[in-house]
Amino acid sequence: MTTNAIVARESQLGRSKNSTAITRPSLMKELAARGVRITAQRRLLVSIIQDSPRHLDAARKQNPDIDRATVYRTIALLKDRALIDELDLMHIEGEKHYYEAKTNRDHCHMACFRCGAIMEYTSSSFEKLKEEIARQSGFQIRVSRLELGGICKQCQKATS
Repeated sequence: MTTNAIVARESQLGRSKNSTAITRPSLMKELAARGVRITAQRRLLVSIIQDSPRHLDAARKQNPDIDRATVYRTIALLKDRALIDELDLMHIEGEKHYYEAKTNRDHCHMACFRCGAIMEYTSSSFEKLKEEIARQSGFQIRVSRLELGGICKQCQKATS
């Protein structure tokens, strides 16, 4: 059985120019299409979220010109419009929450307890599992989140 699995380090799914299997929508285009007012600070924050190669936490200081209240209001706006996902990534850094632009396909997050690396994983098997769950339970799935914690391949090699 082939699973067409894709594994990526950090928040890289949907960022490759070579593959169109997974994409990330333009947050700015989505907000504009929904009639949301785009201030300079909001534009800066949205571009940081959109372009970040990592999962971001709201407390991380990306730009001193952005007001902290604006950060939290913009995150709430993006979450309310289902444009970003909020993750806890196995609480490997305490109670922090992380944010990433949604992709067109659901994916899992794997957190290494040893080095703190975050990997993303998607496959047709994950899609089939969701279909099976929906079919057997009669539940209409709109959001799925799966986080796995363990030891990454590099850390396993280092201890061998």
